[in-house]
Amino acid sequence: MSLRNFGLVTCIATLTLVDTPAFAQQSTTPQRQPDPARVVQRVRAADYQPPAGIDFRSVTIVSDGIRLHGEVFTPKDTPAGTKLPAVVMAHGWGGVAAGFRTDAVDIARAGYFVLVFDYRGWGESASPVVMIDQEPLHVPGEADPFTARVQPLREYINPLEQAEDWFSALDWIMGEPQVDASRVGVRGSSYSGGHVVYVAANDPRVKAVVSQVGGFTSRPPAGREQPGRDLATRMARGEVGYPAPRASAIPGLIGSPIGHKGERYAPVDEAGKVKAPTLIILVENEEYGGNPVAQTAYENLKGPKKLEMLPGVTHYAVYSTEREKVIRMAVEWFDQYLKAK
Repeated sequence: MSLRNFGLVTCIATLTLVDTPAFAQQSTTPQRQPDPARVVQRVRAADYQPPAGIDFRSVTIVSDGIRLHGEVFTPKDTPAGTKLPAVVMAHGWGGVAAGFRTDAVDIARAGYFVLVFDYRGWGESASPVVMIDQEPLHVPGEADPFTARVQPLREYINPLEQAEDWFSALDWIMGEPQVDASRVGVRGSSYSGGHVVYVAANDPRVKAVVSQVGGFTSRPPAGREQPGRDLATRMARGEVGYPAPRASAIPGLIGSPIGHKGERYAPVDEAGKVKAPTLIILVENEEYGGNPVAQTAYENLKGPKKLEMLPGVTHYAVYSTEREKVIRMAVEWFDQYLKAK
């Protein structure tokens, strides 16, 4: 297949066969709140006006050579030289940083430096690219710049890449003068609710974790691995490209997974390495079926831990009717472990 044609190719027919247990819909879907990832038109960071009492700025985080968009929220008029405890956040499956601004403001008001970021290829972050033109052969020991046409890869799901973006965000915040690097927590929701446990398991710089309605495995059910593997083979041989932006290969979710990347990603298996204090928030009527795996992850945690079950609500309620409640839970958890002496 010509490199000229190896760009965006819709692979939905194959990918619909590969649903992950964390997000596979149950046969009966309870009444639920809207998915914030479906909001396409958002205020760009350059035009965003923070509410009174909050300072806001955009930052750039470099992850695997890709510029990620980050947004920083801090209490206004923080005295010079003050080192704040920090919370790093990123959204779940198909979500972007702009969708977490209200949460970031509330946590910043509680006295935190809050960094929210977009994954590569999402929101205002730059894209991975596939070259359309042939790259010239480089002389050993040299890497001269060259000009080529490229195809940006946008709005797809690769948990391995997203986890790396989390680590890069932590790297960035460690160099921030306004942050106390010994008091950094992470907060994730939905798909990123699993990411934060994976990150905490593999990065001792994380001192507190809040995970809400998390997806703790991306593996397909046993016996259903082959479609993803077959697609990965076709992608590796250049027969198909990446899915179209915002393709919906799993019912109800925005953004298509890539080949069998998810088969190698299961935060539930990493939970036993987490020593940082961890709050797990679940909902009773979880329509994506992730509660049993989340509870297994909770049981495996080694550090201080707490499990909160919100009665009578569904997955997306944490962004609407239950938002203030889960923010209060998160702030109380961070206060206990990032502020207490």
